[in-house]
Amino acid sequence: MMTAMRIALKATALMMFTASIAGQSSSSLPPDINAESLSRLPVVLRESLDDNGKRIYDYIAGPGGNAPKTGPGGVTLHSPASAEAIQMLNQALRRTVVGAKYFEVSALCAAREFDQQYEWSGHEPAGLRAGVDQATIDAIKFNQGVDGLEEKSATVVLMSRQLFRGKHQLSPDLWAKAVRLFGEKGALEITAIMGDYAMAAVMLNAVDQRLPAGRPPLLPLRESASR
Repeated sequence: MMTAMRIALKATALMMFTASIAGQSSSSLPPDINAESLSRLPVVLRESLDDNGKRIYDYIAGPGGNAPKTGPGGVTLHSPASAEAIQMLNQALRRTVVGAKYFEVSALCAAREFDQQYEWSGHEPAGLRAGVDQATIDAIKFNQGVDGLEEKSATVVLMSRQLFRGKHQLSPDLWAKAVRLFGEKGALEITAIMGDYAMAAVMLNAVDQRLPAGRPPLLPLRESASR
């Protein structure tokens, strides 16, 4: 009975938060938020860059020809050299021995630790598509225990909580377990994925990146969050 009530309360809170953000118009944005980029930075125009910057812009843009206006791709183009290196790292981490499912678990863990709405709201659907079960997503989203989760997902969640909280150290036992489950390379790559998304989260939080219209917020912010 109490469990069902808690779930209902969480669902209600998330619906209210979603409705409040989804109804936000550009006219209600804070004065420091650009209406096009939805952040504190303007959109980077290709013609404003030097030749090397244009090359990097085209690399970030891909076959479509237009770089993202929002999110990490749009933000990092204000420092093209950083944008190129960050994009290369992210693409490499998507091809590791960890696999798509645990890549997404690792990314979600980092997004949750930094209360990063833009990251979370993109990676929760991606995680479901990659095979992450709802119980794992909810454990990360609502800071629940990992009892009952499948072993690999539970291990990644616990790794993130040890590394991002308290003394920021991973215990010998948990490292050994990660190596047993993922191998040495995989255990290290999990931490690299977390670090990559932590870096993106810090940048997105710094520029107060907002969600584009039509993209619902899926992450309820904790009481300690500033907004």
